Amino acid sequence: MKLSYQTFDLPFTYPFTISRGTKTHQPTLIVSLELAGLVGYGEAPEISYYHIPRAKMIQDAEIKRTLIEKFAFTSPERYWHYLHHLLPGNSFLVCALDIAAWDLYGKIKGKPLFEMWGLDPSKGPLTDYTIGIDSIGKMVAKIREKPWPIYKIKLGTLQDIEIMRALRSETDAVFRVDANAGWTLEEALAIIPQLKELGVELIEQPLARDAWDDMKLLFRESSIPLFADESCVREEDVKKCSDCFHGINIKLTKCGGLTPAKRMISQAKTLNLQVMVGSMNESSIGSAAIAHLLPELDHVDMDGPLLLQEDLATGIEISHGKVQIPRAPGLGIQPKEWK
Repeated sequence: MKLSYQTFDLPFTYPFTISRGTKTHQPTLIVSLELAGLVGYGEAPEISYYHIPRAKMIQDAEIKRTLIEKFAFTSPERYWHYLHHLLPGNSFLVCALDIAAWDLYGKIKGKPLFEMWGLDPSKGPLTDYTIGIDSIGKMVAKIREKPWPIYKIKLGTLQDIEIMRALRSETDAVFRVDANAGWTLEEALAIIPQLKELGVELIEQPLARDAWDDMKLLFRESSIPLFADESCVREEDVKKCSDCFHGINIKLTKCGGLTPAKRMISQAKTLNLQVMVGSMNESSIGSAAIAHLLPELDHVDMDGPLLLQEDLATGIEISHGKVQIPRAPGLGIQPKEWK
C-alpha cells in the first residue's frame, strides 16, 4: 500500500462554541491508502482537548510509514489490530487509517460498507443539527435559518434555561442538550427538571468525564436519558457506563475508527444501552463512515458537513435530517479536487 495525507483547515459557517471554548475552523487530516490502483480515504479531525494535535498524527505517520505501508492487507479488522499496536496512544491516526482501509476494502470487493455488514440502508435515525453556544439572539437566528426536525443545543453557560426557553418559543422540534461536561452535580440536578418541562429528549455528558460517583447519583435521579460522550472513549469504557448512563455516544476518532466502533455498538446493545454515533465536525469523508452505521443506531449526530463552509467530498446527501447512505463501493464518496 501507499500512504498519502493532506491537511485542511475547514471554516465553520458560524464560530463553533461549546462549554470548552470557541473555534472558527476545523483542522482535519485526510489520509489515503492506495493498493492495486484503488484508493481508500479516511479522516481524523484535530480536537484540542484530546491532546492529539494534527502535527502528532503526521509525525507518527512518517515515523511508522514503512510499517503502515508494508502490511499485507487482507481485511480491515486485521489491519486495525496491527495499527492499534503500532500506534499506541494515537487513536486519531488509527481512526483515519481504519476508515481508509474500510473504504479501500469496499472498493476491492465492489460493495458499499453497509452491504458488506448486512445492514438495511433504508433504516436509521434522522441526524440532528447543532446549535453552538452564542448570544440568545444569535442562537434563535440559527434556528430560524435552519428549520430542522432535531436540534442539539450546546449548553454549559449561566443562561442555560433562558437559552432553552427562547429556542423552544421558536420551534416544536425535538431538542437534545449537550453540556460537554459543563455542569456540577448540583447544577444538573437543578436544571434537568426544567429541561424536562421544555421537552428535551436526552442530555449528553452533563458532568465531568471522571465524575463516576456523581453520575451514578444523577443517573438515578434524572428524568431525562443521559448519554456518555467524554466518559466513553474506548471499548473498555462501555461497561463502565452501563450503571451511570442510559446510552453512549461513540465518536470514531476517539475510539480508533469503524472497527472498534462496531464492537462498541454490539457491546452496548448487550448491556441495554442506547447507541448514538456523534460528529467531531468531520467533512463528508468522515461523515460517510458514520452514515454506513446508521441502521445500527438509535440516534445520530452527523451534521459536520452542514456546519462547514467547505466540504472535501461529495456523496453524502442530508435533507431535513434524513441521510441518504451512499450506494457506491466503500464509503461511497468522491473526493473533490484538492490543491
